[in-house]
Amino acid sequence: MAYRIESIAVRPLSVPLIDPFTIASGRIEATRAALVEATVRDERTGAVATGLGEAAALPPVTHEDQPDLLDAARAFALHARGRALDDAAPHDAIVRLVEHPDAALAARPVARSALETALLDAVARLHGVALFRLLMAPRALGAVDARMASDITIPIHDAGYMGELAAGWSARGFSCFKVKVGLDVERDLAGLAAIHARAPEATLRIDANGGYDARAAIDFFQRATRAGARIECFEQPCARDDLAGMARVTRELPVPVVADESLRDGSDLRRIVDARAATAVNLKLVKLGGPRRALEIAREAKALGLDVMIGAMVETRLGITSAAHVCVALGGARFVDLDTAWLLAREDFVGGYRAEGPNYELPDEPGQSITYVGP
Repeated sequence: MAYRIESIAVRPLSVPLIDPFTIASGRIEATRAALVEATVRDERTGAVATGLGEAAALPPVTHEDQPDLLDAARAFALHARGRALDDAAPHDAIVRLVEHPDAALAARPVARSALETALLDAVARLHGVALFRLLMAPRALGAVDARMASDITIPIHDAGYMGELAAGWSARGFSCFKVKVGLDVERDLAGLAAIHARAPEATLRIDANGGYDARAAIDFFQRATRAGARIECFEQPCARDDLAGMARVTRELPVPVVADESLRDGSDLRRIVDARAATAVNLKLVKLGGPRRALEIAREAKALGLDVMIGAMVETRLGITSAAHVCVALGGARFVDLDTAWLLAREDFVGGYRAEGPNYELPDEPGQSITYVGP
């Protein structure tokens, strides 16, 4: 046992947004997250590395809120201090640790994801390899494509402001917008029309966050496309448990339907497939409980013929970086939605990824290559 957990520190991570983030199911004005810093020692060499993980809550999409995250992560820190990790398979050892019943994280996927990510980051730094290489099976030694292009989210606002946001993002090089809808069809169509007027060539990914029923979702799509909107996919048109409604939308629309809130674990994936409720799934580390589970579900989804979206809650550069490493380890995704760091009013981290407009690239450097600098 060459690796030992020296300590795990947990602190609130509350970063204000430039604008309120309003979706069909809620609204926040600052991130509701916890920062996890896990320090691991290589007992053979004496080297020490600290890895980072972000636990980002978005109630009611997540059952956990910031106080729950802090309590759960701090309790785990006491449980894990001094624990040894098998250096021959540290990833497996970390997953066993965070998923063990004694860790009390079974109902805390958001906290579990950040703890797993922070420990993996520390081990990858000790190994001297990028996190995406540690996650790949078998571990990649040759060239890896670590590039991706993301959309940018336009939350629900009044129509005129949504158009202004579209024009501003277009000027920064973004040509694919994820547009939040689901509160009211007429208001949503007005917002979409304003976006189309200011950015007529943009590709749109519509996300209702479960706010419509099937009839409203189909009506919205048909009216939007008749007005000229270029819709690439429709995410979570109906409520999480309304798989029959999701299936109807999937049958009647000519674009991929993406399950997000309907997918929280592997059993959900099987239900979605059996109901033919979607043709793609949105993978989020904090929703699924960490990188390992996200990769397992993504690989299973691809094997079943579904497309994959890599997404995030409202997360900082850290959370976006972690999800990007999973995306690279997966071999890429059809839809990349790793954009929320652009929506924040403050930058608490440096490094992680290089970005030019919507185009991201991860450096092939140890761990996640990111540093917390604080507010």
